[in-house]
Amino acid sequence: MRLVFAGTPETALPSLRALLDSPRHEVVAVVTRPDAQSGRGRKVHPSPVAELAESAGVEVLRPAKAGDPEFLARLKAIDPDCCPVVAYGALLPQSALDIPRFGWVNLHFSLLPAWRGAAPVQHAVLHGDEITGAATFQIVKELDAGPVYGVVTEEIRPTDTSGELLARLAESGAGLLAATLDGIEDGTLQARPQPAEGVSLAPKLDVGDARVDWTAPAMRVDRLVRACTPAPGAWSEFRGQRLKLGPVRPAQDAETLVPGAGGLGPGEIAVAKNVVLVGTASHPVQLGEVQPEGKRRMTAGEWARGVRPAGDDRLG
Repeated sequence: MRLVFAGTPETALPSLRALLDSPRHEVVAVVTRPDAQSGRGRKVHPSPVAELAESAGVEVLRPAKAGDPEFLARLKAIDPDCCPVVAYGALLPQSALDIPRFGWVNLHFSLLPAWRGAAPVQHAVLHGDEITGAATFQIVKELDAGPVYGVVTEEIRPTDTSGELLARLAESGAGLLAATLDGIEDGTLQARPQPAEGVSLAPKLDVGDARVDWTAPAMRVDRLVRACTPAPGAWSEFRGQRLKLGPVRPAQDAETLVPGAGGLGPGEIAVAKNVVLVGTASHPVQLGEVQPEGKRRMTAGEWARGVRPAGDDRLG
């Protein structure tokens, strides 16, 4: 089939590579978000998908909106059979959905109808799911509600961050997407409607959502930090300044790590050698890496040796 691939971040690259390498399909163009500022110097860079497509000699379309008349005219002229989508990052109007013969097929990183929305992996980690996966489905006007072609499953490990889990799903999902397009082309695969039960929503997590509430139990703190790693980045405040937090470890053995730390109140800090514990509503958690405002990332031990937390200091 003639394909126009839509995607933007690195998450989409395994799928794009799989389709570029496919002997059955031809990626004739990609659709991606416009070039944007990134990095320390805030220079304008193309998206990862645009960079890969250009290196492969594939035409790149960067509409400000997918409903722009110029974009729709070019898409019609290309005349794709199908448009696979992985993390494109923009809404697709019906005028665009109607162009390809087999529609737009999305690779979504959840087991639909669970976690429809922008942040399915983050919400799966945040809510303590044990199993997640990826699904391919036909895009319709309603958010992530189209009929499903196929799924792959993935275990969520106890220490998984959203970034680690998403990387695995991006790889396994690439194979699912390629197999889905094969099945659509040869007529052996039919999409099935999603069940009405089990629908849950996964809205984007912003910086405000990533602030740690130390009055929550340790398990909740652990899940929040892992869900927000690497983005938007979990954080707390120390002496009025923001402190970014890497993954933490629930410390049910707090007394053996730092004598007297078993009775820490929410946000209270206990330090011994390279171990930094913070109290929660249940047992403490052990900090891993942290990043003070305006400084580099460092171990919690390095940070504590520099700031020397006093008895009345708290994270909050």
